[in-house]
Amino acid sequence: MSLNPGSAEALAAGPPDALATSRSASLTRDTIRNIVRQRSALIGLTILITLFLIAIFAPFIAPTNPDTSMLDLGEPGKRGAAPCVHLLGCAANLPQHLMGLDSNLRDEFSRVLFGARVSLPMGFLTVGFAIVIGTIIGAIAGFAGGGLDNVLMRIMDIVLSFPSLILAIAIVTVLGAGLFNALLAIGIVSIPIYARVMRASVLSVREADFVTASRALGESSGGLLARRVLPNALTPLIVQGTLGIGGAILEVAALSFVGLGNQPPTAEWGSMIAGDRNLFFSAPHLIFFPGLAITLSVLGFNLLGDGIRDALDPRLNR
Repeated sequence: MSLNPGSAEALAAGPPDALATSRSASLTRDTIRNIVRQRSALIGLTILITLFLIAIFAPFIAPTNPDTSMLDLGEPGKRGAAPCVHLLGCAANLPQHLMGLDSNLRDEFSRVLFGARVSLPMGFLTVGFAIVIGTIIGAIAGFAGGGLDNVLMRIMDIVLSFPSLILAIAIVTVLGAGLFNALLAIGIVSIPIYARVMRASVLSVREADFVTASRALGESSGGLLARRVLPNALTPLIVQGTLGIGGAILEVAALSFVGLGNQPPTAEWGSMIAGDRNLFFSAPHLIFFPGLAITLSVLGFNLLGDGIRDALDPRLNR
C-alpha cells in the first residue's frame, strides 16, 4: 500500500532529501565517535594539534627571527652553545636560549618552531598530490579492467620496483635542488601506492549489488564511477593517506639532509640536522631537537592513521 503525501506516515518519513541528509549526518557522527574512542587516534590527534598550533603561532612564541644571528642583535654567543634556561639554573646574566644556538649563532628554539611551518604542510601537499593522481589512475584501472588496467598497473609496478628514496633523489637531481622539486619527487614516487590501494578498493566495490542495480537502471559508466563506486572506495585511501603523511615528512627531511630539498637559510627540520651534523658530538642538542620534532610529527600521523583504520574497519566495530 502506498503512502498518501499528506498522511501521517509520509509526514513522519519526511522528504527523501531530508532522510538522506539525516542518514549522512548520523553516519558522520558515528564515524567521528568511533575515531575518538580509539586511544591511539586521540594521542596522535593531540600531538598533531599541538604541532599545528605551534606552527600557526610560531611568530608569537619564537623569541627571535629564525634567520637572525645573535651577532646581529649585539648579544654574546658561542657556536653550538648549549641550552640556557634560567629556571633550570642557567646564570641570569646570560641570554636565555631554550634549545641553544646553532652553528651560525641563531636561536635553535625559534628555528624549530618555524621549521614546523615548512615541514608539516610538506606532508599534506606531497600526499595530496599523490592521492589525486593515484586515485585517478587506480579508479580508471580498476573500473575499466582489461588491457588498460594491465598497462596502467605495469607502469605503477615499474615505479615501485625502484627504492622510493633513490628514485626521488634521481628526480630531484634532474629537476634541480629545491623544496618544490623535492615535494614533487616524493609525490611522484608515492603515486603507485595510492593507485594500487584505489584499484583494489574499486575492484571490490564495482561488483556490489547497488552498483549492479544502478547499471541495470541505465546509469552511465562515468556516473557509476563518480557517484557509486568512488564514494564507497575512499575509506582505505583515507587511512593510507593519513599514514603516508608521516612518511612523506620523513622523506622530504631526508632529501633536505642530503642537500636536495629545502635550501638555507629557511628553517626546516631536515636541513637543520644536515647543517649542524658536524657538531653531533660537541653539540648533540642541535641534532636532537629537530630530530625530536620529526619523530613526533611522524608518530602523530601514524597513531592517527592506525586509529582511523581501526575505527573504519567494520570487523572491529562492535
